[in-house]
Amino acid sequence: MTAIAHPSTDWDAFTTPLDGIEILRDPTQVAKLSKDYYTYSPVLRSLLSDKVGDVVVRPANEAEVLRVAKACVAARIPLTVRGAGTGNYGQCIPLNGGVILDMTRMQAIKWVKPGLACVEPGVKLAALDKQTRETGWEIRMAPSTYRTATIGGFIGGGSGGIGSITYGQLRDRGNLHAVRVVTMEDEPRVIELRGDEVQKVNHAYGTNGIITELEIPLGAAYAWADVMVSFEDFMTAARFGQALGDADGIVKKLVCICADPIPTYFTALKSCYPANAHVALLMIAESCLEPFAELVKQFNGTICYQKNAQEASKGTMLLEFTWNHTTLHARSVDPSLTYLQTLFPADRDLKLLERCYHHFGDEVMMHLEFLRVNGSAIPAALQIVRYSTADRLQEIIHYHEEQGAFIANPHTYILEDGGRKTIDPVQLAFKETVDPYGLLNPGKMKAWDLRST
Repeated sequence: MTAIAHPSTDWDAFTTPLDGIEILRDPTQVAKLSKDYYTYSPVLRSLLSDKVGDVVVRPANEAEVLRVAKACVAARIPLTVRGAGTGNYGQCIPLNGGVILDMTRMQAIKWVKPGLACVEPGVKLAALDKQTRETGWEIRMAPSTYRTATIGGFIGGGSGGIGSITYGQLRDRGNLHAVRVVTMEDEPRVIELRGDEVQKVNHAYGTNGIITELEIPLGAAYAWADVMVSFEDFMTAARFGQALGDADGIVKKLVCICADPIPTYFTALKSCYPANAHVALLMIAESCLEPFAELVKQFNGTICYQKNAQEASKGTMLLEFTWNHTTLHARSVDPSLTYLQTLFPADRDLKLLERCYHHFGDEVMMHLEFLRVNGSAIPAALQIVRYSTADRLQEIIHYHEEQGAFIANPHTYILEDGGRKTIDPVQLAFKETVDPYGLLNPGKMKAWDLRST
């Protein structure tokens, strides 16, 4: 059964063997470091608002992680691993109190080779990108929280992002080469997983191992121009996005399409596009801007904003208005808004996408992020939803699923109920081996809880 920290735990006694490791006990700090952006979901707000840890521990290296793991196992205290807390589903929120293991001090970039880097989990993606670009390489993909997110958090809780139009998703073979993992056994071990074995902990919410080192592939670095294109009609904008995704000769890193009125929430960009416009937010290699302009012309779009790579690197970047930052900007204007995560089937005519767009109208505002799935450019949607009730939200989800779209539900903190939809026997078997007492992020893996009842 999953262990739960008892209110009578003697935290002074617990922290004694951890002398020399940074420990935070201040209730305000602990509460802050127990949270992520679950507040995007009105459903999760009601479920997670009172969940906090008891102490925060910040290890500086793998040896300290081993000491913390051993102390938690000895006292049967739950441990929840945390990066920068930029996730959206409560991945790093402790449901049963206990220790928050904040990995942000482990920031070493151990080596960078052509096409590959070895890093500790607390390295921020922007910092890693800055260093690798000096050698002509860059990280393949990143979330819109690029400036603040950590690589460990991205692997543990993310699935894709800026760059996915070229490289697919994190779970695709080749997007994570190796990890070192600390176990939660009576005598914690360090295990190295390589090749397909990395899927044991990839996107597992830290439920079955503490990642202490990663080998991640890099892509060739390009000078990325930020470009916005406006359209009078949404489906024209969407078909332009599909055509750009399919254009193998045009090098791109981001293809984001926002239906009106979503652009009106981008207050910092409001002077950049015409009223009532449907807008594409794009990252295009500077060397490809000329053929790109021909594609824009083909779809009767208007380039209304363009910055070269040097200009785009100063101040706010367009990527910070895409993916879940789109939701962030919308909610900063109207906090009642929420969102969905949808993958539409491969169809260059975008028939189902068009049907859903017209069916829901302004209630479900269409926001597309094109990504590569099995070699094809596919529209994923992070629609902005005008929330009314939980029942209505479920009706919207059901309609999409009934029509043939896949919903990765962002309104649950359960690993299998979000994007996976099925129990992963490989991840469960690994947890049974390395976390026999169920101390790692308890309550998030349905497979474990079903096994324990």
